[in-house]
Amino acid sequence: MIKKLLFCFAWLSALQLSGGWGRADEGAPWLSYAGGEGPGRGKRVVLMAADQEYRSEQCMPMLARLLSAHHGFACTVLFGVNEKGEVDPTLPVYPEKGQAFKGHHIPGLEQLASADLVIFYPRLLTLPMGERELIVKYIDSGKPIISLRTGNHGFHGALPYQIKGKPVDWGRDVLGGSFMGHHGNWHADSTRGILVKEQAEHPILRGVRDIWGNSDVYRTYPEGESLPVGCTALVWGQPLVGRKREDAVNVALEPLPVAWFKHWETSGGLSARVFQSTMGSAQDLQCPGLRRLIVNAVYWGLGMESAISPSRSVDIVGSYEPLDSGFDYAELGVVPKPVAAYK
Repeated sequence: MIKKLLFCFAWLSALQLSGGWGRADEGAPWLSYAGGEGPGRGKRVVLMAADQEYRSEQCMPMLARLLSAHHGFACTVLFGVNEKGEVDPTLPVYPEKGQAFKGHHIPGLEQLASADLVIFYPRLLTLPMGERELIVKYIDSGKPIISLRTGNHGFHGALPYQIKGKPVDWGRDVLGGSFMGHHGNWHADSTRGILVKEQAEHPILRGVRDIWGNSDVYRTYPEGESLPVGCTALVWGQPLVGRKREDAVNVALEPLPVAWFKHWETSGGLSARVFQSTMGSAQDLQCPGLRRLIVNAVYWGLGMESAISPSRSVDIVGSYEPLDSGFDYAELGVVPKPVAAYK
């Protein structure tokens, strides 16, 4: 018993030293996770949690803990906050009748400049122009980009980004497809991931097995068309008739791509690796297969394919009990909280 207690104490101490629990930098509204031992040591990942529906404020810290403790990446989680500096997923994205629209704010976006990779999880944000410019500098840097779920319709206020005089659309141009509607029944269907056989040897799929999530499939291109040229599907999403893993296939709905990769050519001619998953709600990410897919995409984005191991852990670090998706905030228990509540 004493040996077990000593082991547990040593494990907890190592976890805290590696940044596994995370910390709120003094006076700053973000979380930091120091990189531990692992292939990612020396690399820094910034994760953006700024949606209002799928609980990115819970799943982005979870991914940061995982990437830090199991893979060695130093991670920083940036949040959308309210005027009090609280993480606030309840902020409206459109003007409400009779009320002035105040827009959104993500403190710490200057840290994108020192990131090796950014995981985007915004939704319909209207940010101050200075913050939009910081995002554009990263997008145009040639560094890798990962976008999850609502990230493909992340900005309501257009980004100030042009190449050769032509405005760049974040979802359509950079990511390869923006949200065009729910392919099925919103908050009623779930998704079974089907790995693309032709891409079975792609490093992002290494060790990936069963994928399921209780979010529905997004449509990102018109019916009868396909992903844009340059996009390669890795996972197709088959809608099910309910929100349980064992539910039957909805035979009336064809599978659509839910994960793909591409390259983005910047204004300076650089080529950035891009990975988009339209799965990725906080509850979706309870699925180990989906977590491994995203972790593998981090390695691939950084050109570290040789370090992708199907046996390296993607286990959740600490407790993780994500709330349901949706906008019924009072019913779901979604309230503004200090950053430290998510560490």
